[in-house]
Amino acid sequence: MNGPKAVDVRGLGREYVRRRRPPRTALDGLDLTVAPGEVHGLLGPNGAGKTTLCKILSTVLLPTSGTAEVFGRDVVTDTGTVRRSIGIVFGGERGLYGRLTARQNLRYWSTLYRQPTAVGKTRSAELLDRLGLADRADERVETFSRGMKQRLHLARGLIGDPRLLILDEPTIGMDPVAARDFRVLVGELRAEGRTILVTTHDMAEAEAVCDRVSLIDGGKLVATEDPRTIGSWLTTYERVVAEDVPPAVAESIRAIRGVRSAAEDNGTVVVETEAAGAAAEVVQVLAKAGVVTMSTGKPSLADVYLHVIGDRGSVVR
Repeated sequence: MNGPKAVDVRGLGREYVRRRRPPRTALDGLDLTVAPGEVHGLLGPNGAGKTTLCKILSTVLLPTSGTAEVFGRDVVTDTGTVRRSIGIVFGGERGLYGRLTARQNLRYWSTLYRQPTAVGKTRSAELLDRLGLADRADERVETFSRGMKQRLHLARGLIGDPRLLILDEPTIGMDPVAARDFRVLVGELRAEGRTILVTTHDMAEAEAVCDRVSLIDGGKLVATEDPRTIGSWLTTYERVVAEDVPPAVAESIRAIRGVRSAAEDNGTVVVETEAAGAAAEVVQVLAKAGVVTMSTGKPSLADVYLHVIGDRGSVVR
């Protein structure tokens, strides 16, 4: 890779001190690199450390240990330069001024980036049009729907013409049409050469927009890979679905080494395996028992997510 990485995190740690309770570790020696021009997804359950990482990269929060650089600039020692190169979109409705119009919000944020008045005026108009808000540009934001506010958040994140755009749950509150338009926008931003770091629980979204994704759990990096080939991480994980399976056969399948589970419902059995060769052995047992309706398949991104991290209340769509 020529030149500095867009994001270079080494041994990053962050602890939250809590009164009368032990400190809570949000990041625990995390390593992560993101190449310039890459769309990189961060996936993990609630409390995994994704938002804490984004806050450190955006200079909102100081790390407890380790280092983090954005385009070769340290987020602690060169804060001003880092801030000028990034745009931030955090989930929720914070950061917008309800009594101001959408245009006034963007003009205000433009001045914080010290853009000339003419530049701020032009960029505000362009972004309002690009995000589908031009016809509501001069209405107060407090009258906007949640989805419209989220689109305005995206416009605000782009107002400073950032090299790195940090998106924390960017499609929260968007309807399916707006979410689709967001994915198109990400493609356009990538084509412009921008780097995008996006956190999401939506597996379809990650597969649609990301070049690579990183699974984070307990403040640590679990794995990083291309989302469209993520099943190759765990080629031993396979699923076998069979119909009209006698109860005794289902029980024998559960005893096969490498079978993680065999859920039964009205004669249909869904078998999850986690060892090489286990799926083939399951198919042989089913065939010998006279079962003729069956199928096998590799895990989806959602399946792998649950295999690696487990279901701890995160939303898998």
